[in-house]
Amino acid sequence: QVQLVESGGGSVQAGGSLRLSCAASGYTYGTGCMGWFRQSPGKEREGVAAITTGGGTTYYADSVKGRFTISQDNAKNTLYLQMNSLKPEDTAMYYCAAAGYAVWRYYLLRGQSYNYWGQGTQVTVSS
Repeated sequence: QVQLVESGGGSVQAGGSLRLSCAASGYTYGTGCMGWFRQSPGKEREGVAAITTGGGTTYYADSVKGRFTISQDNAKNTLYLQMNSLKPEDTAMYYCAAAGYAVWRYYLLRGQSYNYWGQGTQVTVSS
């Protein structure tokens, strides 16, 4: 059974930074992908960043390119999202997701591509 547990959310002022972590248990690295998604009230879920767990190739939504960095530490079974230059519009619940199979790169930021999800961690950015 795969379990994903996010941590690291909180409140920060605009321009600040946060690092989210996602501890994965029961997940086999190397053949699938993991990603970060976010959702705020009244808005659709948005794919933020994704990484292939085998090759470490990363993908980002245009809205976060240059500000967010996704990374993984396979030895610690942990996925990270470093968020810099945060903006009020980054305020959302952030979710970690994992898929145990290869996903076509054009689908990596689509939630339907993932079959495991964490409970989420709240990020609030004030102006």
